[in-house]
Amino acid sequence: MVRFTGVNHLAFVTGDMDKTVRFWRDLLGMRLVATIGAQGFRHYFFELSETDTVAFFEWDGAEPVPQKRHGVAFRGPIAFDHVAFGVESADELWELRDKLVAADYEVSGPVDHGFIHSIYAFDPNGIPVEFSYNVPGIDIRRTPVFGDTAPAATAQEGPEPQPDKWPAVLRPTPPAQRTLKKGAGSALGSYREKAVR
Repeated sequence: MVRFTGVNHLAFVTGDMDKTVRFWRDLLGMRLVATIGAQGFRHYFFELSETDTVAFFEWDGAEPVPQKRHGVAFRGPIAFDHVAFGVESADELWELRDKLVAADYEVSGPVDHGFIHSIYAFDPNGIPVEFSYNVPGIDIRRTPVFGDTAPAATAQEGPEPQPDKWPAVLRPTPPAQRTLKKGAGSALGSYREKAVR
């Protein structure tokens, strides 16, 4: 079975990379670890953790999305509700809240969700972001909790992946046929020796 290592990157869109860098790197404190770009296009990566990054494409003409409140029901086309990032302590959650408020960002919370405490804000692109601290002694990853009073039929099958619900792989790709196509940023490998420190 495939073992995921985390969120390699979440890819968002901005029309103003300077404002985005100021928010994600300078206000939130995420290091800018890779930049890819050409005329009319940029793709920047910010370090979230040792294994995870947040990335932004900058496209000419991209505009901030209308702010949609976190977790509030919505009708119509929608891609996602919000993205939540974890912090290590309650003190860090309050520190982050204070930094956002000092920078004149609207912040709601902290809110006690039982297993996490969270604050909510929007980045300069209108992206709804949540920052959460795991409540000590409650680890839903180790001990899943099911509190839905009318659960979906699939949820009633339990927390573990159900292996017989999809077709089995009958013809895996042989190693000799595993080829890669060059993509934007493939040249970054040649910059390793010149890495910014």
